[in-house]
Amino acid sequence: MASGFLALLDDIAVLARAAASSLDDLSAAAMKASAKSAGVVIDDAAVTPQYVQGVSPKRELHVIKRITLGSLRNKFLIILPAAMIFTTWAPWILPILLIVGGAYLTFEGAEKVLGWFGVHLHGEKETLTTSENPDEFENTLVRGAVRTDLILSTEIMLITLSNVDVDGFVDRLIVLIIVALVMTAVVYGAVAVLVKMDDIGLVLARSRADAVGAVGRGLVAVMPKVFTALSIIGTVAMLWVGGHILTASMSDLGFSLFYDIAHDVAHAVEPWGGAVGAWVADTLYSAVFGVLVGLLIVAVVAGVGKLRHREVH
Repeated sequence: MASGFLALLDDIAVLARAAASSLDDLSAAAMKASAKSAGVVIDDAAVTPQYVQGVSPKRELHVIKRITLGSLRNKFLIILPAAMIFTTWAPWILPILLIVGGAYLTFEGAEKVLGWFGVHLHGEKETLTTSENPDEFENTLVRGAVRTDLILSTEIMLITLSNVDVDGFVDRLIVLIIVALVMTAVVYGAVAVLVKMDDIGLVLARSRADAVGAVGRGLVAVMPKVFTALSIIGTVAMLWVGGHILTASMSDLGFSLFYDIAHDVAHAVEPWGGAVGAWVADTLYSAVFGVLVGLLIVAVVAGVGKLRHREVH
């Protein structure tokens, strides 16, 4: 009896080790596959802080929590089921979905670039302020952030899925779950730290130690500039990532002209710029391509909007 029980424990231990080894392999596969989506992750982390601008410092972490929960709902209730269904029974649709997402990113990026020059697709409109209606202001920010997250998270998951090198429905699903959890923690953990840095600076600034106080005052002074820089980086990343997704996905569908140009540009720069120079050239090309496509989409959307406005009146 005792020997049988010990044999059962031994079998359980073997199964546990096998499961742990399998999970380690899947975790490694998840990290390898998700590395391809690093650009979108940077974009997500850079874009999100703008959605807490104007929020009371006491409510910033609460808003980030709401956005994080919205991001998890996006991933687990919408993106993961749809991605697994489509790529299992209609794998040909993956590059098409990537093109749609990439086009949206270029559209958003181009709209922001035009905004820098005072050009607004929808014209100037009243902006709700936190003093007028704090709850509605916060809800509006969260809705906008979750909507943007849906696009960016979809891109992250689709890029990851297109680079997963494991077989089997369950294994792919586990990889995507790992990526979804890790990416959400990384992005919104980083955002939470960023938006509270000025508060940390205020605490440090009150320190009696001169060096600590100087660090705190420096943080308070630099954080507005950091957020401005992040907004610009987020827009550039949006255009770069969107442009790269479009060229690569169109190439997957057999239209490789723009992808070949990107390759030729990077290849021409590599002899004197090295691998870094080639990457920069490819990135700049993708960003310019993203701007051009985004501006074209903005023009189409603006034209359709004007036609609809005329029909109404």
